[in-house]
Amino acid sequence: MGAWGFGDCADGLDRFADIVLEAAAGTVGLVKPQSAFYERHGWRGIRTLQRLLAGARDAGLLTILDVKRGDVGSTNDAYAEAFLGAGAPLEADAVTVHPYLGLAAMGSFVSRADQAGACLLVVTRSSNPEGRAVQAARDDRGRSVEETLLAEIGALNAALTPGGIGPVGAVVGPSPREPPLALAAAHALFLAPGVGAQGATSADVARTFAACPGRVMPSASRSLLSPGPDIGALRDAAAGLAAEFRAALG
Repeated sequence: MGAWGFGDCADGLDRFADIVLEAAAGTVGLVKPQSAFYERHGWRGIRTLQRLLAGARDAGLLTILDVKRGDVGSTNDAYAEAFLGAGAPLEADAVTVHPYLGLAAMGSFVSRADQAGACLLVVTRSSNPEGRAVQAARDDRGRSVEETLLAEIGALNAALTPGGIGPVGAVVGPSPREPPLALAAAHALFLAPGVGAQGATSADVARTFAACPGRVMPSASRSLLSPGPDIGALRDAAAGLAAEFRAALG
């Protein structure tokens, strides 16, 4: 917002959200607001986020709310009620979650996503290098944490949607330096962060998701927002990147 001259304030956030929504509608298929940047402005920021999610839905856009929640028991129940299902206060088509209290603890999220026709995106291989020590750690059978998570996601999806794509997806950062994962077997949708400013390219995404190119949602933020606040320039940047990914993914 500061780069757009709006100031780091709730009023600036309102203007930012309105412009992004206008540029996105009819140009891209989905938007992924990062909840933290709205939460830091208190109740007014949450109100803007609520308005953005509702406006995107009215405009025919799918929404991924990047909240990276994840807990146990009644806390997960409350999170799931906040984000998933018709009438949820911050209703989204998909949310991101952290699985490191155990994927089995995500039951409330999984069942609510399944009932709502929504998607749960489990952080499996993140785009930040600090996560690799945890995600690539191996158990006594030689299987990494990320491989175990994908296998568990695949089992959940097979039980919920036999023969189809299930409600549990994964966040997988594309990188030519990392070993391949058995992505197609998870019967899942994938969010691919790290495109643009973080260094991942359309070629990286195509290579990583070669076995399931129709199931990946590449995500770029800073690189797409840099032409703003000019709405036409934002639309051109988004349309150009979308065309690049269509060509790369076939």
